[in-house]
Parts: sequence; C-alpha cells; structure tokens
Amino acid sequence: MHPLFVLVMAASVLTGYFVELFTLFLIVIVHEAGHVLVARYFGWHIREVKLLPFGGVAEVEDAGSLPAGEDALVAIAGPLQNVWMGLAAWGFGQLGLWEPEWSAYVVQANMMIGLFNLLPIYPLDGGKLLQAGLSYSLNFFSVMRWTARISLVLSSLMISVSLLGLLRPGGGIQMNLLVIGTFLFMTNWTYNRSIPYLFIRFLMHRDQVVIRKMAQGVLASPIVVDGRQSAVYAVRLLWRERYHLFYVMERGSSIARVAPEQRVVDRYLLERNPNRPVIELLQ
Repeated sequence: MHPLFVLVMAASVLTGYFVELFTLFLIVIVHEAGHVLVARYFGWHIREVKLLPFGGVAEVEDAGSLPAGEDALVAIAGPLQNVWMGLAAWGFGQLGLWEPEWSAYVVQANMMIGLFNLLPIYPLDGGKLLQAGLSYSLNFFSVMRWTARISLVLSSLMISVSLLGLLRPGGGIQMNLLVIGTFLFMTNWTYNRSIPYLFIRFLMHRDQVVIRKMAQGVLASPIVVDGRQSAVYAVRLLWRERYHLFYVMERGSSIARVAPEQRVVDRYLLERNPNRPVIELLQ
C-alpha cells in the first residue's frame, strides 16, 4: 500500500467512514486485479502492485519492450472492472437487494475511480494509454518526454483547480484534489528526471523486441544518421514498435556502415563516452 492510501485509511477510520473506506478498498483491489489478470494472460512478469486511493500501479520488469497494444489492453482492463461493478451495484439497487443510497454510493465510487484513472496523466491508466498511442508515432525517447510533459501540465492544472476556491469569498481548498494533484506532479517530476535511466533499461531489453519482430516476419525500419552524430543521438531514434537497421552516412552522402540495431545498442551500452561519434562506435 502506498503511504497516501494509508493516510486516507487513517482519516476514514478517525472520521467514522470505515465501511465506505473498506468498500473503496475492495473496488481498488478488483480494479487492479483486472490489470494483473490481463498482464498475466500476456505472460508479463509483475514485480509489485502499489495500491493508491484512486487505483494502483503495477510495476513490470521489462516495461518499454512490451508491445504497445498489450500495454493498452492491460491499462484499460482496470477501468472496465469499474464498469461492471457499477452496473452490478445499480442492478442490486433496482432489484431492492441494496438500499438506494448505498447502491448510489457504490455506483458513484466506481464512476469516480474509473473515470479519474482515464485521465491522460502518467502513471494513471489514461497516461499509459497515452504512452501506448504515442509509441506508434514517435521514437520511444520522445514518447517518454512527451508523456512526462503532458502529465506535468495536467497535474499542475489539477493543483490549480484545487486552489480556485481561494478566489471566492468564503471558499476553500479542495484538499483531496490538491493532495492527488501534488502526488501526480511529483511522480512525473521524478519520472521526467529518470528518463535517461529508464531509457537505458529500454535498451537493455531491445533484444526481446528484435526476436519478436523477426518471428513475425516484420521488415526492419531504416534509421539514417550522419556518422559524425553522437552515439546517444543515434540510439534515441529507436521506436518501441519497430526494429531497425542503421545506415551511417559519410560526407558526400555515401553509406559508410550498415548495422543492425542490436550491434549499435550493444556497443553503446559498453561505451563510456555516449557522445562519441557513431561512426567510431562501429569501427
């Protein structure tokens, strides 16, 4: 459990909302179970699941090397659990099995958790859907950068909305929104700073992508680079959903080297100077 969830639990117990908290806890558990079951179906190795008041975060070993389509299906599996739970709660209320007020509470809780998680802010489910979608139009380093930027902007907007009440006479701060917005902002601030290290992890799992794409009979996509450009510039051109052949050009537009991406990646990972020209890296 994330410390934020523990704080919410403590506050709920102190204010006498234990039953509502326990219901929220069960909804979050089922929400995360949706992610885990679909991830296990695809054969993912899950390190841990962190429970948060608005959902959870499943951490996997080889994020970035997994197919974007699978990533999207795993992400949407959580909110889909909120759909059937909300419909079931509504049905129980209509049949008289639950009190109308309790049925309405469970429906509202599922709607809140499901819709909130679809916001395009990392690491919410919507943020992972955003990242999976960007993987089809940008190289992976840019995907991570844009995911962090969009998430920082939207979480900043969330914080601003939580403070709007201060502009009205007698208004106040929406504390829940402020806490969650601040948590998401700090998470993405850390994520943005960690992108160079996360990218190294992405490179270390590229062999899995190459094997998968070759088994599917997918043709290699060309990456054309000037031999004088740095090695770090070259590897940052890799796409998540493709594997590549590097065409290293000399002056006069002649091809000096043609190398599969794994050779470039392996040389780069062993290189002490990431700014070394790519043509020297392949000698």
